[in-house]
Amino acid sequence: MPDAPVTHFTPFFDALRTAPTAPDAKGAADRLAREVAKAGPQSLNDSDVLTTLNAFATNKKSGYERESAAIAFTSLATILGAPIAPLVLPSLSVLFDLYMDKGDVVRAAASAAVKAILKLFPPESTRIVFDTLVAILETGKWRTKVGVLDALKTFVSSARDAVAAELGTLLPKVESAMHDTKQEVSSAAIKSATQLCTTLANPDLAPHIPVLVKCMSNPDSVPACIKALSSTTFVAEVTAPALAVLVPLLLRALNDRSMEVQRRTVVVTDNLVKLVRDPKVAATYLSPLVEGVTKIATGAAFPEVRAFGETALKTLLKAGASANGPPSTHRDIEGESAAALSTLVSHLPLDLLSNGAPKYTLLVKSLDLQASMVADLVAARNFNDNATWKRCVGVYLTVWTDEATATDFGEAAKYAVSTTSSDEGEVLCDTLFSLAYGALLLLSHTTLRLIRGRRYGILGTNGSGKSTLMRQLKDGKVENFPPQSQLRCVMVEHSLQGEDGSLSVLDFIAADPALVDVPRSKIRDQLLEVGFDDGRQADIVGGLSGGWKMKLELGRAMLYNADLLLLDEVKYPYDFHGLLPNAVVINFLADQSCESFPSDVKAFILTPFNQLDKASVKWLEQYLIAHTKVTCLIVSHDSGFLDNVTTDIIHYESKKLVYYPGNLSTFVERHPEAKSYYTLAATSVKFSFPPPGSLMGVRSPTRAILKLSNCTFTYPGRSVPSLYNVSCALSLSSRIGVVGPNGAGKSTLIKLLTGETVPQEGSVYKHPALRVGYVSQHATHHIERHLEKTPIGYIQWRFQDGHDRELLEKATRVLTPEEQRIFDTEWVGKDGSKRKLEMIMGRQKLKKSFQYEVKWRGLDHKFNTWVSREDLFTKGFTKPVQQFDDLESSRDGAGSRDTAAHLVRKHLEQIGLDGDIAQYNEISGLSGGQKIKLVIAACLWNNPQICILDEPSNFLDREALGGLAVAIKEWAGAVVIISHNNEFVSALCPEIWNVEAGRMSHQGKVGIIEDAFLDSKSPKGSGTNTPVRSRLQTPITSATGTPVGSGDEASLPAAIIVKKKKKMTRNQMKAQEERRRLRKLQWLNEGGPKPEDTDDELDP
Repeated sequence: MPDAPVTHFTPFFDALRTAPTAPDAKGAADRLAREVAKAGPQSLNDSDVLTTLNAFATNKKSGYERESAAIAFTSLATILGAPIAPLVLPSLSVLFDLYMDKGDVVRAAASAAVKAILKLFPPESTRIVFDTLVAILETGKWRTKVGVLDALKTFVSSARDAVAAELGTLLPKVESAMHDTKQEVSSAAIKSATQLCTTLANPDLAPHIPVLVKCMSNPDSVPACIKALSSTTFVAEVTAPALAVLVPLLLRALNDRSMEVQRRTVVVTDNLVKLVRDPKVAATYLSPLVEGVTKIATGAAFPEVRAFGETALKTLLKAGASANGPPSTHRDIEGESAAALSTLVSHLPLDLLSNGAPKYTLLVKSLDLQASMVADLVAARNFNDNATWKRCVGVYLTVWTDEATATDFGEAAKYAVSTTSSDEGEVLCDTLFSLAYGALLLLSHTTLRLIRGRRYGILGTNGSGKSTLMRQLKDGKVENFPPQSQLRCVMVEHSLQGEDGSLSVLDFIAADPALVDVPRSKIRDQLLEVGFDDGRQADIVGGLSGGWKMKLELGRAMLYNADLLLLDEVKYPYDFHGLLPNAVVINFLADQSCESFPSDVKAFILTPFNQLDKASVKWLEQYLIAHTKVTCLIVSHDSGFLDNVTTDIIHYESKKLVYYPGNLSTFVERHPEAKSYYTLAATSVKFSFPPPGSLMGVRSPTRAILKLSNCTFTYPGRSVPSLYNVSCALSLSSRIGVVGPNGAGKSTLIKLLTGETVPQEGSVYKHPALRVGYVSQHATHHIERHLEKTPIGYIQWRFQDGHDRELLEKATRVLTPEEQRIFDTEWVGKDGSKRKLEMIMGRQKLKKSFQYEVKWRGLDHKFNTWVSREDLFTKGFTKPVQQFDDLESSRDGAGSRDTAAHLVRKHLEQIGLDGDIAQYNEISGLSGGQKIKLVIAACLWNNPQICILDEPSNFLDREALGGLAVAIKEWAGAVVIISHNNEFVSALCPEIWNVEAGRMSHQGKVGIIEDAFLDSKSPKGSGTNTPVRSRLQTPITSATGTPVGSGDEASLPAAIIVKKKKKMTRNQMKAQEERRRLRKLQWLNEGGPKPEDTDDELDP
């Protein structure tokens, strides 16, 4: 671009100087502006255009020249447009000085010029323009100050959000002007502040803006303002602009001598701070309040005021305020602007460069303004708004080059800045959204920002919305999230629900409609990569364990070549330090190389991998770490896995996603309260298990009450047994940990114990009165048919008849057509009569066994007889007897419990489920953690003696898992825990069942007596026989000191204490007669055998 000679503009200057009227001056100014447009913007400097106009404006001797100068600036702004704005910004001070001119026409021309120039600036430049205006406000004369204050108001309509962001630095300057000695300045400042405060966008504060502004100008009105605020109900979120206005007012009020003002101030502070959701905003703006609130909390004269002060102080500190003052880390605007300027210069067209630097001096000024706006855009993470970037960067180059080149420059600069800012790398998504489930707001106006190559761990309590966020991302329902065509998102499901489980593993993947074009050889190689050898690829999908299903789904997800893969609930070894001694922490090192990863996969969001064993999780850990180009979003409650894998933590805080660089250890250093992610004992969640019921006939806590004998089980369609020749037993004092790799048969073993499956070989013995609570590996197994019910409604349905309805659905208790035919078997009585059994109606103890009341087909109830358990078994009535035993034992536990809604709600709250959620939310809307709490609560409702937990850590967050571990440790009943984590089970269980390749081996201390009954009768009042009393002696202790350790309990002499029967008093004899009378009445009404006239085993 050739430079214009100085003499080229001399006629235009002369015409402007000698213009006799304002229209003539306007014509000369327009010709000058068009000539500048023709010669190029550099002519403003090379031809001294700006210098000459500034000289005209400061000429004290000629009012014509001053007026002409202002008109010329108006023409330049009007004709050249936005690209000229950075070049004329320094001339604003000269134009504002003209506000003090004695001539009205000069002042009017100056005002018009200022308005024309300020209109050129986009909202993103508000900070830069305000810096210029504030400098003029502090040094100008009174009319200049009034002009600046009026100019500030003009930005409210065009740049509302930008003005709100600057209130913190701008209002103190305006407040100073309120105290100016010139009344006109003071009035203008009050009007300006009132207008500026309308940008607060807080409906609760809008009615109080005039009062708030009055407090700035007149501190004596602070008490009245605080009184008005104390009568306001605050519901809207309190943001940084609102705090910029309120905090100075609150600081003044905290120093007021009146106890009433202090009381109201701390109350207002408490109410406002609860609505501050951004911890960074809280740390910046609320920290100055801590000192004043602390003084009131500790030194106020009235106890009531001190109490309010303590509450407000706790709220302040919880919100993020610090007693050490606001954080010292602020933006380095100069450094950010310099970095942005360097990037912009590097992308300038070659014809605008000279030796790697801008060729023109005014171009440098233009780039300075652009760099400042770019720095603000980068700080706000605004990379996706093309219109914003065009008006902040591209438009300013249009006067230096053609429009197409300017547009390309803006696009190149945006891309370069977005990929190099803060060395973050490529931004995969930067999405502002809210998330709700029904009427429950989970996330409010928060940002999901993912960078390529990062591995994000999401932390939050159960019910906070982690899994809901994953599902919404998978379905593309997150507001402003890129569509599947731009960012493909795949979520790995663990249950394979609704899919054909009869296919082999290889055929199952090949049958996926989305993979029809993928050759079988590639599918085979991918399955090999995730651990499926050729033999296992031929297995039936329906026979896979939970862990292998996880690997299968991971392999399928790899074949999708997804942009975003969702992985949820990865489990790993826990640290039980503080829960029990001798706890061990195992850290696995990524010492194995991983296979190559598909190059076109961009990112992962990692779901339910909570059933992978240690070796599989270790493999997954190494796999993710080895691929630095993959972005992972991981939901896991496993501290070891998160610590080793994650590069960033995303934490749910007050319905916001808050980002913390570093792994879990780094996060805990900043938030010590999150220590519960490492140690289960450091938990604030408390579970309370109901005491287990007594068990008839069992006097010793070490006698076998549930056992398998030589059991073998094979799943349909498989030739190899999942369990082979397994024998084991449980007693009331058992604490069993079942460990082993995926697919070894752990869950199958538990299903045999609970009666959900039947062994093809061997036998299962269960004490007739035993109640077993069972939480399966997939918690939804229990509740999947009741998703429309509330948690309280589910428990009421399940136990409304006084017994557990799920017992009738077990495979071992359902009668087949062949077994139904045994009811046609004829019984021959002592008198030779033949009868057929219709149903079993009752049960009572008979020595070491039981006898059952039998109703005969076609006969009245008065002909019912009692048949021993052994005779019924001999006749083939094993299943009907076991079915009746289950119902009776369930009635013993659940029959005495009232299923009123408030009692069920209390029970659910004791297991950690929120009462309102339990009463009003449907099960389908619960999170995984809430569902498993419901299942645990349901299995404990009938006071079982044995609780079996298959992978209890599935879906529970660290806090809830700690509460569960403590409750298990303190519970008096028997516990069986399946887990891949040896440290978890060994910390709670002294006896280990190791299942591997279908065979089971015992480890640790075993305390079992095979015989379930004693020869002598067990008085009902023997409190030492119940598990409740055994709580005083924990199962771990009883397992070490019982005679079982010597192998023979009979070798010890029996210490029999014979008590002399005391003579009853008259009142006791009357009570005895009354009990006998009531028993006789009951017998006459209900039938059955005539009761004996004795109180043995009936009354204490």
